Amino acid sequence: MTRFDGLKILQIHLAKPQFTVLIGARQLGKTTLVKQLLSYLEDRKEIVYYLTFEDPTVLSAINEHPQNLFNFTLLPADIPLGSKMYVVIDEVQYANNPTNFLKFLYDEYADKLKLIVTGSSAFYIDKNFKDSLAGRKQVFELYPLAFDEFLHFKGEDTLIKEWQQLQQRSNYMGTKMQRLQALFSEYVTYGGYPAVVLANTEQEKQDMLNDLVNSYMKKDALEAGIREQTKFFQLARILAEQVGGMVNQNELSNTLQLASGTVENYLYLLQKTFIVQLITPKFGNLRKELTKMPKIFFNDTGLRNALTNSFIAIANRTDKGNLLENVVYTRLRKLYGVDALRYWRTADGNEVDFIVEQNLQTGKAYEVKYNDAFYKPSKYKKFIEGYPNFPLQLISVEAKDAETIPILRL
Repeated sequence: MTRFDGLKILQIHLAKPQFTVLIGARQLGKTTLVKQLLSYLEDRKEIVYYLTFEDPTVLSAINEHPQNLFNFTLLPADIPLGSKMYVVIDEVQYANNPTNFLKFLYDEYADKLKLIVTGSSAFYIDKNFKDSLAGRKQVFELYPLAFDEFLHFKGEDTLIKEWQQLQQRSNYMGTKMQRLQALFSEYVTYGGYPAVVLANTEQEKQDMLNDLVNSYMKKDALEAGIREQTKFFQLARILAEQVGGMVNQNELSNTLQLASGTVENYLYLLQKTFIVQLITPKFGNLRKELTKMPKIFFNDTGLRNALTNSFIAIANRTDKGNLLENVVYTRLRKLYGVDALRYWRTADGNEVDFIVEQNLQTGKAYEVKYNDAFYKPSKYKKFIEGYPNFPLQLISVEAKDAETIPILRL
């Protein structure tokens, strides 16, 4: 879910009986979004309250019993007939048992109460929100800013229209391409965390991203009970260096001198705290697909660059191809959703970077090269023959061939 459609999606869900759960990484603006929703409800003269479980008084009462929520709000009996009370709760994962909290309130008061809750870490939500909440909640995930949202935050709304023209018209040249390309380079380097985008200087951006790595990732690790914090960060940095590559748990275990199960748990935490995402390979045999190594991508390129301690512009980087592949991942994620994305690789090393499954039999395929001169069509003959319903296209920055998709046109 993005900022441009997020508020509207949450507004639509207000009419649904299920509680609304908004998740995403720390510092992405979840609180801002739900407070905008709060203002919308207040403008409609609804009964609304805002609470945060970072407040120890509130949290202590909730941990005693879920019904203590009403110590801070109107009592259910006082809600007018035919009306609902809307309560926004920030950082719901801090409750001792968020599952029981939500389940109790839904089962007892769903006709009069609508909760909109946020959680910074899906790790806690995933562990605690058990099957008993099926049908009682709808989860929405907030991502870092997409490129059009980045342009909006930079006050460059006219460039959004320019970018949209590029996507819609293959022969469109544009008059502001130089500015658009400069901002795209900044976006790739520093990512889409709102506060980072709004920072005035490169040094401020770098300091904020380093703080996200050192403070917020550390906080997640502490709250998750990670004992080997140094090795947890080493794993994150190794993954940042091999972005777009396959994750071999045994190899990582040997490198870090950690048990394979520990590496697996750390990978799980990195996913559930919205730092990384794994995509699985595509095979005709679904059983095979579920047993092969996944590829690693970061949900934000700025955070990835902070982990590698490199904020060089993409054109001057030695890892420009890997970084571009991560950028394409975040764009395809927005266009098609995480669950639709796969990759393809043969035993002899032939690979297609992204497969978009529109269904099991048809879709799209994309190969990513920084410079399309490095694209060798003969390498993809086996894929083209094996998957004729997945037409393959090349995505590049320096696109000279008319058949190549320039990254800004994707």
